[in-house]
This record gives sequence, structure tokens and C-alpha cells, in this order.
Amino acid sequence: MTVMIKTESLTKVYDGVKAVDSVSLSVGGGEVFGFLGPNGAGKTTTIGMMVGLIEPSGGKCWIDDIDVTRKPLEAKRITGYLPDGVGFYANLSARQNLKYFSRFYGMTDTASDARITELLRRVGLDKVEKPVGGYSRGMKQRLGLAQALLNDPKYVFLDEPTNGLDPEGVIQFRNIIKEMAAEGRTVFFSSHVLNEVQQVCNTIGIISKGRIVAQGTPDEVRRMMRKDEHVTIKIKVIGTMPKLSDSRIVSADYVDGSAIITATEDIRDDISEQLYTSGIRIRELRLEEQTLEEVFLNTIYRGEKHEV
Repeated sequence: MTVMIKTESLTKVYDGVKAVDSVSLSVGGGEVFGFLGPNGAGKTTTIGMMVGLIEPSGGKCWIDDIDVTRKPLEAKRITGYLPDGVGFYANLSARQNLKYFSRFYGMTDTASDARITELLRRVGLDKVEKPVGGYSRGMKQRLGLAQALLNDPKYVFLDEPTNGLDPEGVIQFRNIIKEMAAEGRTVFFSSHVLNEVQQVCNTIGIISKGRIVAQGTPDEVRRMMRKDEHVTIKIKVIGTMPKLSDSRIVSADYVDGSAIITATEDIRDDISEQLYTSGIRIRELRLEEQTLEEVFLNTIYRGEKHEV
């Protein structure tokens, strides 16, 4: 994996309080990275520093090997940003708003008109002519995404893009994020809603109280944040469940044709062999693991740091 977005000990202090505390992240090219955390965890401040809108109190951020703090304008040329609560000129239409913003990128009228037409069609606003002041929140979010993509960026930062949207709007955003990834764009997507992150992200980082407490793929995060070193194995057989003998079994509960085993490691292969040798037919033999949602809730309240 080629790292295309990287932060190193990124820190922001407000009035002596660390809103973001030594955040170090790595995001590979073409990934959809989910930045997950409760409201007030430091997500928006972190993204603000990463896109060059907030000056860090310490640490560094690189996008495509560009030091964002030292060369913010250069970084902005290859990034798009959708903030939480995007603002537009209420008396202008969607096209007029985007036309105004296109001037900041030095786009010619011909190039900007073609790009705006394409983007409005993509976000489903090409048939809407009324001023933006009459838009719903969902329509404004979609227009905000069009603005974020105006300069055809390689890197797109989305801060709580589905916050406050109806189910249809959420699905539309998911599909657009997947399309951006398919185009080879790198997407950095923050949310406090775990389900949204699970639907679209390859890798995730969990932030709590300004600190990264876990990062990796969803499966890696779930495994590393397991509460203890023991594993739970659920077994169902046809007929009577025999008592199992293995020094790695910590405890076992037997009920009719089933058992729940707590062991020091995954011993399913040995259990399967024992039962087969005894002539017992297995109906179910599986490892019970915490869901990512359980891990998320445990993580943000435990506040421990785990990295892959």
C-alpha cells in the first residue's frame, strides 16, 4: 500500500486544552478511510488541519508528499472538502454558486460550464433552478459534494456528510462515495454513525477525546480491541454433546446437544477432530466475536490506544 495521506503527531490546542492530541494516521491511495468517533471527539478539527484550514499547534500532515502546513494552496489544488454544515449564497442557484467557486480554481468558462453540468447531474440537482435558499439540508449536502468535486480532486474529505439526511439521501451519498473510490480517488470520510462507516470504508480510525484509540481494517480493529485474551466457541451437534478434554479450555457450559467453550485460543480444529473421532456429527462450530459496534462502544469509553 502506498501511503498518500499521512499525519504525524497532529495536535491542536485551544485555551490550554488539547482538542486534538498527537494524531498519527496513514491512508493508502484509493482507499475510503472512515474516521469514526462521537460528537466532540476532534474529528472536524483534525480534518480542518488536514485540508489546511486550521493551523496545527504541533505535528505535520502530508497529502501526496505535500506538507499541508507549509504549502496549503498547493495541497488545495488536489483536494476537495465537504464541511459539516456547508454554506452557499442563498439568492443564487446551484449552477451560479458553483460558477462563482470555479473562479478560485482558474477554470475557463467552457471548462467550468461542462464540469458544473456533469456534477449537477451526478448529484441529482441538474433539474433544479430555484435559489439555494429554498433547498432542503439534503439538497445542500449534495450541492456541497458537487463543490468538493469541482476541481476534480484526487483526495476528497467529507465531514459528517450524511448527518441529518433522510434514508434516501444517505443511500445516495453511499453510492457516490463508492463511485469516487471506483474512480481511484482517496476518500477521507468522518462520521459518528458506525453503520455509515461500515457501509463504505476499507479502513477505519477511531478517535476519542482527541486521541486515536484504534486504526486498521474493520476486522483488525475488532480483533485488537477484544476485551480479553480468551475466545468463545459455540458448538452444536446432532445427539448428545460429550464433555471435551483440552488443557486450553478455561470453562465450558453444556446444554443438551450444544456447548459454549471459553478457551485461551482458537481450538476449533482440535474440537472438530475430537468430535469426529467420537463419531459425533457437528451442526455448528463457530467462533463468537464482538461486533464492530460493540468494539466501538467499548473503545470510546475505555480510551485505550491500539494501532495496526
